[in-house]
Amino acid sequence: MDIRLRLGTRGSPLALAQANMTAAALCAAHGWHRDEIEIVVIKTTGDKVQDRPLAEIGGKALWTKELEAALHDGRIDFAVHSMKDVETWRPESLVLAAMLPRADVRDRIVAPEAGSIGSLPKNARLGTSSPRRAAQARAIRPDLAIVPFRGNVDTRLAKLAAGEAEATMLAAAGLDRLGRADVGSAVPIDEMLPAPAQGAVGIETRAAAADTRALLAAIDHTPTSTAVHVERALLAALGGTCHTPLAALAELDGGSLRLRAEILLPDGSECRSGERRCAIADGQAAARDLAAELLGAASPALKAMFTA
Repeated sequence: MDIRLRLGTRGSPLALAQANMTAAALCAAHGWHRDEIEIVVIKTTGDKVQDRPLAEIGGKALWTKELEAALHDGRIDFAVHSMKDVETWRPESLVLAAMLPRADVRDRIVAPEAGSIGSLPKNARLGTSSPRRAAQARAIRPDLAIVPFRGNVDTRLAKLAAGEAEATMLAAAGLDRLGRADVGSAVPIDEMLPAPAQGAVGIETRAAAADTRALLAAIDHTPTSTAVHVERALLAALGGTCHTPLAALAELDGGSLRLRAEILLPDGSECRSGERRCAIADGQAAARDLAAELLGAASPALKAMFTA
């Protein structure tokens, strides 16, 4: 059977689960046999370097640059990403052609002896390499000690089991997609806003590949794409990077949109939050306006993290 499209992905269990979800959606949309989509596993720098926080070794590009290269040189026709790992500014030669329906956007706290951040033991160690999660957790519990945890879900759970920390935090969507819905306790959104685009799977291809773009458009979930692009507009307006603790969530209800966001100092000692409600068509403008409000309310130290 001839291959119709080559799908590029990282090789982690979660990345492969998301790749197979995407392939299945395409086959269902177009009436193809599953064997007509080839999954091409590409090792990224982010997968190779596991002993340092991502922000120290090049940021989110370490998850995507090898996939971008494979797109540009024609080794793959499209790539599948966790959208929260995709850099804010994309090359003009590439386009985010579709997104799958968004899953649970919340974080989960995984701790043998606690079901919430508030119930962790005093001075507990929280294993995470996410500046956002670290800052948000310390805003709730200033006594917590942050220890770096990198690696895939199994690696981080193994570190927790080995006693390297009393707790860790993982995205609910990733756990669910790996069949781990019973792992950890969900942190309410009102307590901890997620990362921009958390829970969304994005599909990227070459801007000039009109035929491929048309095929991918058939599986685009418009509400997810709309919300994620608004969150990414806020991220761009803030100048946020993987170094900067920030959170955002856009939610659609009929023809209206609610956007919530917050920016924090790394130790959680300052948090500026806000929200906008508007028509969906005004989401991008609302994102820019909210970013300006947050920066305007920030202390010099917090503002400097986003304007440096």
